Amino acid sequence: MEIEYVILVDENDQEIGSMEKQEAHEKGLLHRAFSVFVFNENKELLLQQRALTKYHSAGLWTNTCCSHPRIGETIEQAAHRRLTEEMGFDCELITKTSFIYKAAFENGLTEHEFDHVLVGNFNGEISFNPTEVKNFKWINLEELQIDLLQNNQNYT
Repeated sequence: MEIEYVILVDENDQEIGSMEKQEAHEKGLLHRAFSVFVFNENKELLLQQRALTKYHSAGLWTNTCCSHPRIGETIEQAAHRRLTEEMGFDCELITKTSFIYKAAFENGLTEHEFDHVLVGNFNGEISFNPTEVKNFKWINLEELQIDLLQNNQNYT
């Protein structure tokens, strides 16, 4: 298996280096990431349930797709690549915002990311990759908000 690297950044998203992904998560270092939110014509959000083999949050429901750009890859290129690899489709994506967050997990790893948020629309067939995704569902935002309040342990 190829070693994956993340791009280390400062709080202004300026690149300051790179590090093996696992090590960056062990040390909780700030790195570049992205999150994709895809909606359908009914304004429902596509959620994925993370595969049970994922290194954190296995089996939990999350946004359509998220990951890290490779060295030399733009956020947009990475988002299209991972959307195709994880969910089996691609669509136009628009960057909406970015933010920094830090979350520690029970397994000792920490996500500390400068996260770029991209939004798209899609109404076709979903052919997800079972090594990345256990399941998927479309949900309207009102239902999602209620379920998050009642069952937040099921979500990232």
